[in-house]
Amino acid sequence: MRPPGLQQRSAAVPLAVLWLALVVYASLFPFDNWRWPPGAGLADLMRLRWPRWWDRFDVMSNLLGYLPLGLLVGLGALRGGQHWALATGRAVLAGAGVSYLLEVTQQLLPQRVPSLMDWVLNTGGATLGAVAALLLVATGLPARWSRTHDRWLERGGTGAVVLLLLWPVALLIPTPVPLGLGQIGGRLREVALALMDGVPWAERAVDWLQTAALTQRLSVLSEGLATALGLLAPCLLVYAASRPGWRRGLLAIGAPLIALVATTLSTVLNFGPDHAWAWATPDALVALVTAGLVALSLVWIGPRLAGGLALVALTGLVMLVHQAPTDPYFAQSLQGWEQGRFIRFHGLARWVGWLWPYAAMAWLLGRLRAVD
Repeated sequence: MRPPGLQQRSAAVPLAVLWLALVVYASLFPFDNWRWPPGAGLADLMRLRWPRWWDRFDVMSNLLGYLPLGLLVGLGALRGGQHWALATGRAVLAGAGVSYLLEVTQQLLPQRVPSLMDWVLNTGGATLGAVAALLLVATGLPARWSRTHDRWLERGGTGAVVLLLLWPVALLIPTPVPLGLGQIGGRLREVALALMDGVPWAERAVDWLQTAALTQRLSVLSEGLATALGLLAPCLLVYAASRPGWRRGLLAIGAPLIALVATTLSTVLNFGPDHAWAWATPDALVALVTAGLVALSLVWIGPRLAGGLALVALTGLVMLVHQAPTDPYFAQSLQGWEQGRFIRFHGLARWVGWLWPYAAMAWLLGRLRAVD
């Protein structure tokens, strides 16, 4: 029997899928040097052993890393109408099953150290998350969230909520310009060059790709425009899923605040507290204020027009950031994320930062088609 006030529509399901992707990435990174352990049989591969040593960071990361998964799976099941016992069991089994599969797979990666303790901690984290889901439902918070969702957003706005929640996460990865998400071309170029290395008939394509990598610094106007579009795009995305009115004004005011906090935190994580405001140049601040004022002036436009403008803003954003070079400090900060303890969070932030604009475009196109 479905708990009172709950509805089937829930952002918990897509968020659970995204968190699962993060867990897989963090567990199997760097995805290379796969090999079968020498002298090990299938039974040896399936058997997990207790570790000889451990540290506090590993314990906390393994425990807390699976808590959101258990929470989101539990909430999704409860909001789908499942009995609390079945929903709890599903969340715990999902965490335990995913953890065991990944721990066994880690035995094929020399860089990773699978252990029975990791599986116990992961399962415990998923169990804590499942219990937290039950407590949230008991307090009535999901039901109140549903009513707030219905007041602020139109039907089908769950995708916009998920994208809006992921936006500050995407901003935590270093970007070539403030709020300049979507610069995936460099990584795709590296993959293409690696695939064509040593291929005689691909020499012209290799030369073209290497030449395309030699970009010049964006002009001040282009950087400001990219920053403004980086703020305007999420505002228009939410407008495409909401009714015209004053509530949009609150979203337009909140977006610059989120951008300010996330970008400052990203700078602190990558360059240290002394450089926290290095990104906040006069040109960047002018761009943010301008984009905020434009967003406020558009609070009364219809959702369909807002969706079209959001697509234009996102297209302009990705075109501009792909013309921006990757400076040495940007590359160095990325390397620090990849080689340090940020590795367990690096995968989520990097991929979300690269793919957020394209996911937003896909959602907007689907939204516009549904309106037709």
